[in-house]
Amino acid sequence: MSHIRQLNKAVRSTLALWLLTALIYPLFMLICGQIALPFQANGSLITNTQGQVIGSVLIGQPFNSDRYFWSRPSTVEYSTSPEVPITGVSGASNLAPANPELLKRIQLEIAQLRQANIQPTGDLVYTSGSGLDPHISIAAAQAQVQRVATARKINPSQIQSLIDENIDGRFLSIFGEPGVNVLKLNLALETLQPNL
Repeated sequence: MSHIRQLNKAVRSTLALWLLTALIYPLFMLICGQIALPFQANGSLITNTQGQVIGSVLIGQPFNSDRYFWSRPSTVEYSTSPEVPITGVSGASNLAPANPELLKRIQLEIAQLRQANIQPTGDLVYTSGSGLDPHISIAAAQAQVQRVATARKINPSQIQSLIDENIDGRFLSIFGEPGVNVLKLNLALETLQPNL
């Protein structure tokens, strides 16, 4: 009879722990996140004036037009088209520093930056570890000011002010480096009026 009691006790303990860890705790965390930090809990999504989601402040997006600040290069291909779902893939290329393919890609990036009259910086040439970094350095943003100002017919000092307003500081004031979120900066650009 003691084996049956122990089995019964083990089954009850397993069900109680499963209920606690698989249902109650996740539900509690979901509710806490929605109440305390709803923006972050829902992916830090940014919407346009029509209420459509256009991106997340946590995930980098490619910008190719001279009218916008360019992001870091990425080794992962993720969809920005509404017809194709986002793959959620992230990661680095895993190419060694001496790999000819990596060197060719870096030389191509440098050539494109120089052709656009932009002083190459490390983060405009090299990819991030995840391939989805939404930030560029302050130096990388400042290197693009003249190109964006010319394309938009805006005074470069106005764009420099936008960069200064959109600098994200160090996490907890000690971790990481200050940077500029490219999506937020490009959205702020849309508010500037061209000089006629």
